[in-house]
Amino acid sequence: MPMLIFHGFGQDNRVFESWVQTLEQEFRLYVFDLYFHGQSTWPLRRPMEKSDWKLILTQFLQQEKIESFAVAGFSLGAKFALAAVESFPEKIKKVILLAPDGIKTSLWYNLATYPIAIRYLFKSMVLKPGRFFTLAQFLQRVGLVNKGLLRFAESQMDTEEKRRRVYYSWVYFRHLKFGNPSIAAILNHHRIPLLMLVGKFDKVIPAKNMEGLLNRLHQKQVEIIEAGHNDLVKAAVKFIR
Repeated sequence: MPMLIFHGFGQDNRVFESWVQTLEQEFRLYVFDLYFHGQSTWPLRRPMEKSDWKLILTQFLQQEKIESFAVAGFSLGAKFALAAVESFPEKIKKVILLAPDGIKTSLWYNLATYPIAIRYLFKSMVLKPGRFFTLAQFLQRVGLVNKGLLRFAESQMDTEEKRRRVYYSWVYFRHLKFGNPSIAAILNHHRIPLLMLVGKFDKVIPAKNMEGLLNRLHQKQVEIIEAGHNDLVKAAVKFIR
């Protein structure tokens, strides 16, 4: 069965090399570079819309002659997987989500991407990271951001190239939003099974964030893996069937 796979923030398709090596007998894997990552660039000077993604995938599925498929997404890549679910529920046979972004949207994500004045402020902090780190450390001290998430943010903001990728990804992908009731309704109506894989030690996207979706699903399998956020993909491969 074909499987479309989307990596997380700051990665590229190579993060799924262990999947390709392990699962090549069971699946025909297509591992994408997200826009602003790897070799992919977003050509338009506006945010991506769900209709854009549907058109892109329609052309890809026609080109590869794919009639049905599984879809998998890790972290940020889960937004692209969920957009595929919304666009092609009749074609999707299984959904695999690994520490998915988009199930529970944080207040800080909304502040960074929606109100235009705050968005300009956020852009200035991305370009002048001293402001960002000062704010992030303050939020950590008052308990609004945990230490693990702060370390992850620091690792993704330590060069100008990385900081621009943060800004472009958050702003250009901001319309890829999903409601748990609507996603659950699609999965339940089309009887699409969901495999949810989360890391026991993940401080970036913790397991508790998944409850709003999981509590609504009829067909689900949940695996809590002895892993953090960054090593979840490799640790999860043994659960893929």
